[in-house]
Amino acid sequence: MHSFHPAFLARLSFTTDQVAALSALGEARGRQELFVHQQPERLESLRQVAVIESTESSNRIEGITAPRHRIEALVLKPTIPRDRSEQEIAGYRDALSLIHESHAHMPFSVNVLLQLHGMLYRYHHADGGRFKMTDNQIVERHPDGSARVRFQPTPAVQTPQSMAGLVEGYRRVAQPPALQPLVGVPLAILDFLCIHPFSDGNGRVARLATLLLLYQNGYTVGRYISLERIFEESKESYYETLERSSQGWHEGAHDPHPWLDYFWGAMQRACSEFESRVGVLSGGRGSKSELVRDTILRRIGPFAISDIERDCPGVSRELVRLVLRQMRDEGVMVLEGRGRGAKWVKNKR
Repeated sequence: MHSFHPAFLARLSFTTDQVAALSALGEARGRQELFVHQQPERLESLRQVAVIESTESSNRIEGITAPRHRIEALVLKPTIPRDRSEQEIAGYRDALSLIHESHAHMPFSVNVLLQLHGMLYRYHHADGGRFKMTDNQIVERHPDGSARVRFQPTPAVQTPQSMAGLVEGYRRVAQPPALQPLVGVPLAILDFLCIHPFSDGNGRVARLATLLLLYQNGYTVGRYISLERIFEESKESYYETLERSSQGWHEGAHDPHPWLDYFWGAMQRACSEFESRVGVLSGGRGSKSELVRDTILRRIGPFAISDIERDCPGVSRELVRLVLRQMRDEGVMVLEGRGRGAKWVKNKR
């Protein structure tokens, strides 16, 4: 049973705190729309950073990695992918770009989801743009080599019908009197991941579909702040809440609230980060220092000062150096190497 079944929706209720969270997100959307309307040119650098981070994080969640400079080249320049990982990264880049540019003309449909999946694999031979042909499982793999089944998705033979039902259910609740969009969107993503319609790429298509549906409901924060990065940084909670909310899904007895609460928290963090970065674009040195520090702490692996400059539009190299020296003196960061090849890393001690 999909989450959009009338009997399931009739049982769905929300606490006062959950209603307040939804109201706060609506207010944040209004403030963002005002700034975007008044000063769109100041947000272009944020948009470029978000595209790079989204492409990198959504693939890295699935174990698909490449050096940061190669990801930047693939996203910002006409660069030819060198290997399988770069091919998949380039595919995600294309799908992400399509959504940013054409979301208004991309209805939530089976064909659009197949199109997004096909784009992920457009640079190498794979079953892109096709539903799974054999049954699959959502498996948690541990460092010691052991594994456990988190969830048993919809069988392959039932997948086309289930996907059609998902799309129709979402379309129905999106019509007046519509279900609150920030309830409908995460419910659609939960159902998509429970069906797990593809042999590979389900997580990435789910994150692309999240951005698409948010765009279509007026929530455009994902254009300027990478939701994929926020999901990656809270990956344990991302998977844990999905697992908790998927239990009993086949029988329509699941509890979507763990996933809904997580999703709203991720949205609140994105909106807060947007307002913080917008404040930096028009604010003083103090707010810029905080942005640099937060950006440094989000970094995974060694990085150069130029990397932080690209991630912090409107911030000078001098300020980046100052913050890094302060964090070095605090014992948070260390500098490895000398000259042009020197890299900053987090202190593991």
